[in-house]
Amino acid sequence: MAGVAGRSCPADYRYGATALARAAELEVESVWIAGGLYGNGFALHALLEAFDAERGKKALVFNGDFHWFDIAARDFAAIDEAVRRHHGLRGNVETELSRPDAGAGCGCAYPEWVDDDTVTRSNRILERLRHTVQVLPENGARLARLPMHLRADVGEARVAIVHGDADSLAGWAFSQESLATGDGSRAAQRQFREAQADIFASSHTCLPVLARFGAGQVLVNNGAAGMPNFAGERYGLATRIALTPSPSALYGCRMGETWLEAIPLGYDTEAWQKRFLQQWPAGTDAHASYYGRIAAGPRYSQAQALRLG
Repeated sequence: MAGVAGRSCPADYRYGATALARAAELEVESVWIAGGLYGNGFALHALLEAFDAERGKKALVFNGDFHWFDIAARDFAAIDEAVRRHHGLRGNVETELSRPDAGAGCGCAYPEWVDDDTVTRSNRILERLRHTVQVLPENGARLARLPMHLRADVGEARVAIVHGDADSLAGWAFSQESLATGDGSRAAQRQFREAQADIFASSHTCLPVLARFGAGQVLVNNGAAGMPNFAGERYGLATRIALTPSPSALYGCRMGETWLEAIPLGYDTEAWQKRFLQQWPAGTDAHASYYGRIAAGPRYSQAQALRLG
């Protein structure tokens, strides 16, 4: 699919796992990671409220795609302001918004199992969001300066925080589909070694995974902070990596002294649906691609996300 807008991966998205083998920028007792906020200001409120209750030396990282549905300038600016107060990484959405159209479409690098109509709609959503950035040029310039990845130490655990996977900003190697295969599992283990990491935290592929590997490494994908992640449920998820467990965790695991947990973000679903429909009514691209999930969750279960055997 090389060269196809929405499926191709721009060359400057690639950094390679060895780029992550470096000293940590953050040394904390807890790090929260929220990818896929998608412009949901109500989920942002729930996230900040939960994070504010965290004690000790802490950090909050927005690891990309915090914009998507927020085509109203005031919503876009409010999301940006919150990210500026914490740590932001750019996802493919922010990367493509921060530069002229380079033919990558939405920059999602969708694999073959994603249908063409979804790819086309995502490209058009990105183009609509470009109009918002045009009236907020300073915001676009700030997005361009955001890094693609970050290293954190939580106690003795070495954490590599990315948007996509260990090799690329929009990589799908950490998707639940890829990790379900033997080749995908072996590739992930190789990336742990090359990145010199104990934990990978990602998002991008939009469905959560918590997978433990034989050598003691753990990969956690928070799915989406701004959309439901499981069938019949209506809350977002953030990843929490910390030296103490949280009473609010939906699920998690322990690796030595470190806890890895999925924290549910119980935002005002009715208010969010109303706000979404004001910007993306029936017949629009985002409504066609996402409203079913926003209203009732994806066809995915918590049991499918947990791979701790």
